[in-house]
Amino acid sequence: MKSLDLTESIAIAEKYGIPFTKQAACRSEKELEEACEKIGFPIAMKIISEKIVHKTEAGGVEIGLKSIESAKEAMKGMSKLEGFEGVVIQQMVKGTEIILGGKRDVQFGPTILVGLGGIFVEVFKDYAIGICPITRQNAREMIESLKAYKLIKGYRGKEGVNILLLESMIMKASKMMMKEKEIEELDLNPLIGNEKQILAVDARVIISESHTSQ
Repeated sequence: MKSLDLTESIAIAEKYGIPFTKQAACRSEKELEEACEKIGFPIAMKIISEKIVHKTEAGGVEIGLKSIESAKEAMKGMSKLEGFEGVVIQQMVKGTEIILGGKRDVQFGPTILVGLGGIFVEVFKDYAIGICPITRQNAREMIESLKAYKLIKGYRGKEGVNILLLESMIMKASKMMMKEKEIEELDLNPLIGNEKQILAVDARVIISESHTSQ
């Protein structure tokens, strides 16, 4: 299996209407300056590298960069990492972290996973899995089955996530897994959601070996 780079992964997801935060790929300091001026601060930065799968652990992710100086310094540091091809910078948005993923199961075929981000999935294993194709009703049932559903909906005055938009995101991911037969795994982690919008921050697509040689 082969892991596509960030820009390739985003391009496939955008084909199915999955919206992303404002972003730009930068392969030089000049491109970085132009992109920062266009997007504004604060920004997050991620390395473009086919060699690195877990970017955070490798030092290939920086968040909360608030100036062109700090952005240049971060890019300089990442340029020393394995397989460096450039960086992607993205606007930072406020909201609730959601994880959305897909996997091609040997027995059930394409499946979709959704859950609240952070410790809810990692520690509490609070997620829902659905078998594609997923309808709006299926998506709603997946969301409502989560222990963290109250937090997603909005709890004690805290702004929640637009449930209709989240249902749509699940359906789009389902369609993507159904149509793109070469995709073995899809990871949109995190999505950042509030009452007005849900945007994907990151994307990782893994395709099967039989398609990488074509």
